[in-house]
Amino acid sequence: MKNLTLPIRFGIVTSACLMAYFLILALMGKHTNVFFSLFNGVITGFGIYETIKYTKMREGKAFTYGKGFTAGVTTGFIATLLFTIFFAFYSTELSSTFLSDLSEVWSKDYSNFEGIVFFTVAIMGFATTLVLTLSFMQLFKTSNNLKK
Repeated sequence: MKNLTLPIRFGIVTSACLMAYFLILALMGKHTNVFFSLFNGVITGFGIYETIKYTKMREGKAFTYGKGFTAGVTTGFIATLLFTIFFAFYSTELSSTFLSDLSEVWSKDYSNFEGIVFFTVAIMGFATTLVLTLSFMQLFKTSNNLKK
């Protein structure tokens, strides 16, 4: 559990940043534009990158690919779960018209539109986490190539 405290803390901070970004967009009335959600990947990526970097600094020579991968995935999954819970709470309790404003056509065609949106938010977060963690680990892993 001691090895997961850093990724859990970074996951909580990353989710707080995602929530703050969403609320800032909501204040400006831009939260229904899906294009702005692309920046969520930047926020999540920064959190994952910093987690892996600090894990490597903490571990030193004992840093392995598995430890870095675990740290990155844990950070991203914690951030995604917390943000998805916040998103569900916001769209059902704080702004009941948010989902219908998000997509006029889809909300009328599907009876479980809310569940589909929440599932999509979670899957997008998990996929982003895996891709970014694998990408960042290419920067942080130790090379097995012999030096000439």
